Amino acid sequence: MSKFLALSALALSLTLGGAHAATDQQNKMSTCNAEAKTKELKGEDRKKFMSECLSAKPVPAETAVTPQQNKMKTCNADAKAKELKGDERKKFMSECLSAKPAASASEPGPGTSQQNKMKTCNADAKTKELKGEERKTFMSGCLKAK
Repeated sequence: MSKFLALSALALSLTLGGAHAATDQQNKMSTCNAEAKTKELKGEDRKKFMSECLSAKPVPAETAVTPQQNKMKTCNADAKAKELKGDERKKFMSECLSAKPAASASEPGPGTSQQNKMKTCNADAKTKELKGEERKTFMSGCLKAK
């Protein structure tokens, strides 16, 4: 019984896979036919064109470069310019790749000033060794004041 199910599944997948391939070929045929008609090709010229058109491989679309890839390229170039090797290079690359893009002076990123306030207030509360309700009150006042 299990062999029958396995063979049935295999036959079904081959059937569906073949149908998809035929659809791609049919689409290619339609496109080539439309092009030949637009160019008003007849006889041997049409036959030659159709042969070339149908045998042509699709041109792969250019892959878009992601921001991370751009960052990697920049960090690699910087590391190379600084002639870093070994552990120094690893450390530099790690810091460079994890660094946030620099915000322009005219347009600080969203929440940047709030994050800076939070860091400063947290550091102050830690220095004063504040805990619990006392820390909560201090943080509230600190964040409102600055």
